[in-house]
Amino acid sequence: MAGQFDLVIVGAGPAGLTAAIYGARARLRTIVLDEGMPGGQVKTTHKVSNYPGFPEDVKGAELAGLFAKQAERFGARIARAVEITKMDLASREKRFVLDEDEEITGRAVIVATGAKPRALGIPGEDTFRGRGISYCATCDGAYFEGKDIHVIGGGNSAVEESLFLTQFARSVTIIHQFDEFQAEPATAKEALENPKIKVMWSHEPRAFLGETTLQKLRVENLKTKQTSELPTDGVFVFVGMVPRTELLKGLVPLDRWGCVETDDSMQTSVPGLFVAGDIRAKMFRQITTAVADGTIAALAAQKYLRETR
Repeated sequence: MAGQFDLVIVGAGPAGLTAAIYGARARLRTIVLDEGMPGGQVKTTHKVSNYPGFPEDVKGAELAGLFAKQAERFGARIARAVEITKMDLASREKRFVLDEDEEITGRAVIVATGAKPRALGIPGEDTFRGRGISYCATCDGAYFEGKDIHVIGGGNSAVEESLFLTQFARSVTIIHQFDEFQAEPATAKEALENPKIKVMWSHEPRAFLGETTLQKLRVENLKTKQTSELPTDGVFVFVGMVPRTELLKGLVPLDRWGCVETDDSMQTSVPGLFVAGDIRAKMFRQITTAVADGTIAALAAQKYLRETR
């Protein structure tokens, strides 16, 4: 894996893999670095219904696999399960040390590290993470066969994943701070009509309780200010995402939400350094917008490489 590349892409979600497709097709020596397996958030989504070209629902893991397969078909290399232990992105020749051993360099870099689930930040969350609290229905749903579980949130992810969880759980109770869902109307309607799903409107979680594993969820009624403790076999949290910009902090400007500010070509304030996908400051975050970012970043990187030979 060690060596020199024209284009190094950090992150193998839809943005990064799309950039790899464009980079490899342009005959750039292209490598994608990822801390796990390709796919990003898509691979943990049980189904995707709004990606063009798929008239029927497609499993997120399947779509992610197709992205990776296409990038590799055109010659991009994907380094799976690697850790970036050192790097220099400020220099003209960007440098990475992987797993404290192998070194690679790239003349242009696209960072597409995506986002991670937002934590609630309430008592007991760290204690019971992985012991009753989950942030991924696709990953952990099967462990709650026949159980009574709760979902925190009311956007698309929360409602869609609640529907997915009904195939395992005996009951799913959604805890939402507002009086109506923020999810798409069709998804919200499906959830409200599902006999396994109940909703506690105008409630927020206040603490996770238990001994060795999660046993109760403390919630507050936002209208009456009364709190209650709900017995639970598990809680899934879907309250938004946090951009994964750790690699770039102190190097490029971030907005107040921690997203990277770029121009229209995905270029940052550092020459040769581009970003794409959910870490970029923008209004909407969808698979299609990530793919668009990856396309633009790769084309802009090609232009940069031509002009700086």
